[in-house]
Amino acid sequence: MQQDVYDIIIIGGGPAGLTAGLYAARGRRNVIMIESYTIMGQATMTDIIENYPGVESSTGFDLISTFKKQAESFGLKCSSGTVKNISRGEADGIPLWLVEDENGQHKALSVIIASGARAKKVGVPGEEEFLGKGVSYCATCDGAFFRDKDIVVIGGGDTAVEEALFLTKFGKKVTLIHRRDRLRATKIVQERALSNKKMEFVLESVVEEIKGTDKVEGVRIKNLSSGESSDISCEGVFVFVGWSPNSDFSKGIIDLDERGSIVVDANMNTSASGIFAGGDCCSKILHQVVTACGDGAIAAFSAGQYVDALKGETY
Repeated sequence: MQQDVYDIIIIGGGPAGLTAGLYAARGRRNVIMIESYTIMGQATMTDIIENYPGVESSTGFDLISTFKKQAESFGLKCSSGTVKNISRGEADGIPLWLVEDENGQHKALSVIIASGARAKKVGVPGEEEFLGKGVSYCATCDGAFFRDKDIVVIGGGDTAVEEALFLTKFGKKVTLIHRRDRLRATKIVQERALSNKKMEFVLESVVEEIKGTDKVEGVRIKNLSSGESSDISCEGVFVFVGWSPNSDFSKGIIDLDERGSIVVDANMNTSASGIFAGGDCCSKILHQVVTACGDGAIAAFSAGQYVDALKGETY
């Protein structure tokens, strides 16, 4: 086998990718993790994580930094790059996977995709025009720019409500707009939001337009019960309406569902032999740091077994 062929290439540096890297490196696999610095991970952007077992409370950035430090202590090699393509190859009669990023082509016996997901857009007029001019998808990144200003948050799940709570540290008022008649966030998060005097809630409503001239000045909303439209003045609009998997580079190689999420089995096998996946890029019921870590551990174990079989070293 060629010296430049890795046992495992991991795509993504979030909880799933770093856990896979920890397990693979600790298992003395020849492994490299490719992480993109142009795509911000969900966990990294999270202000407070308090439901990861053994860690009472941590910022997402600090928790991910700890994961990475631990994985590197066992020899995980990390490379910066954004993967553009995966294709099939061969060396010495053994099937390979070729992973291409802006630094070139990397060869491996197996691949673990842990590329996470990106924020969905609402898809209304003004959203694209005012991106960076009042429209944001990251409260941790941009919240401080809206000190003593009125802020609108779109969404009703855990991320939306938690990020809205974070924004109350800066904004004068935070108005959360949700299309349903009740929030979807977990009860403890809802309780904190409902007791926060800086927060207001506009339910059964959708944003029809983000308005302004040179920057955001307000939103036009429609009440889904009455059909009536009205305006809310604000200087910042934060969008948290779900996530889309970062899986475009794998189209045509592995099976994706209708949302573009990677389809995996219980052992994190994809439809292509030698490619495994885990974390928020996958089709799953619960998107959390702890479930991503479990996926990463299983993917690394499965990839290791696959590599051993290719090498004729199955125990």
